Amino acid sequence: MSEFFKAELKDKFLEYASDRDDYFEVQLLYDEYLRPNYNLAYVEKLVKEIIDYDHDLLDIMSGNGSKIFMLSSTAYTPDFLEDGGFTQRYIQEEEKWDQFLEQMSNSRKLSTTEKAKLSKTERKEYKRERTLLFGLIGAVALSFLFTLFSLVNSFFNTEEYMTKEEFQREIERLESKQEAQQPKQTSFLTLLREKDSL
Repeated sequence: MSEFFKAELKDKFLEYASDRDDYFEVQLLYDEYLRPNYNLAYVEKLVKEIIDYDHDLLDIMSGNGSKIFMLSSTAYTPDFLEDGGFTQRYIQEEEKWDQFLEQMSNSRKLSTTEKAKLSKTERKEYKRERTLLFGLIGAVALSFLFTLFSLVNSFFNTEEYMTKEEFQREIERLESKQEAQQPKQTSFLTLLREKDSL
């Protein structure tokens, strides 16, 4: 149910109460206005909203296990209805909201100098952000290239490491090879000397 319809119903409840000179049950409001589409609890809720708005609008008596059992109008009820009641207050509230929203949408237009200043500062901020973005992208790309280079290098340049024993054996092999070549070199040298002496 819309708020406007609820405001109209509250006004109808107050009119019904002001037309009567005695107390009446809430059930009569239900039978008169909301049966069969709504329940009695909804009527009690609307009456409670009226009381919460202004407790001088209705005189309430509790009984029969209910806080709101019997109702009657007060001297203030007809004056409230002449002022427009809940319906008029709802319309005024909606108009205030409409004016507020209209003021919000009609914000002040910028002058050409203000627009120029604003666009200049926006361009500076954009240029700085763009520089930072390119720097960040460059750093990420450089890091990626170094990582890729190290991965490729590790695949193609597999370095073989020797154990200590293999190193010792290689040294011994080279020493024995050098010793074997040394006598040949001396004999070759001696042959050369002999040839020169001749």
